Amino acid sequence: MTIEQIKQKLGTDQEITWCPGCKNFLILESVKKALAKLISEGYKQEHFAMATGIGCHQKIYDYINMSGIYGLHGRVIPTCYGIKLGNPNLTVLGFAGDGDAYAEGMEHFIHAGRFNFDMTYIVADNQNFALTTGQATPTSRQGYVNKAEPLGEFNKPLNPIKLALASGMSFIARCDPRDINHTAEIIEKAIKHKGFSYIEMMQHCLVFNVETAEEDREMYKIDNKDGMKKAIELADEWDYNSKKGKIPIGVLYQESRKTQEDEWPQLKNLVEKKVGWKGLKK
Repeated sequence: MTIEQIKQKLGTDQEITWCPGCKNFLILESVKKALAKLISEGYKQEHFAMATGIGCHQKIYDYINMSGIYGLHGRVIPTCYGIKLGNPNLTVLGFAGDGDAYAEGMEHFIHAGRFNFDMTYIVADNQNFALTTGQATPTSRQGYVNKAEPLGEFNKPLNPIKLALASGMSFIARCDPRDINHTAEIIEKAIKHKGFSYIEMMQHCLVFNVETAEEDREMYKIDNKDGMKKAIELADEWDYNSKKGKIPIGVLYQESRKTQEDEWPQLKNLVEKKVGWKGLKK
């Protein structure tokens, strides 16, 4: 079966309801492209599972032929943990938005690196709560005027890449969804990485906070193989508040260390036997 035929099997017959031209279409195509390549190399489609949060991004659940769970707002990571605890042999993907991940879900985000479950977390960051008409999120620039803040956002945005580095995540990347091939390549690397993989998608909205589209021209590709010091330098190049500064796209940091599945003997046993809890003989 060709990669294109596998991609077709990964699709569904659900009507896509994103705004025409939304970058979510590009993220969807990149995910399917990466999964199709992995399946062509031996991964099993039925061994993939997913969880989504609440927001525009979460509709991806309807458009990929994969088992999973529609999660609660901000609870993508613990839902993925539950799937991995049930069967650590599954290849698990979590999809969140910036409000999902960095506001309601922040308490889970900062501990994900410590736990280092073997999963991939993809965050679509459009720097606003687009589904609920454009309120500011933790990555919105100061001065961003929206319906909830007619005087503009007063607070400085956080830098989730720096937070991910400080939290000990073992794979950290940033992508420009406009480059489908490069994004698919990064997703493939993230899934193959043993440990918690975090990818931020710079997914600018067509309707709210449209000024962020200016950031596209500042993006450039990197593949950091020089460790933490270089990763911190890359994270500092753009602060999410400035209209200046270059925005590195690609793998910003990667390290190899034991996963939660390696640390827990019960999970390690399931991995070695290639079964979930139901597959264990009594």
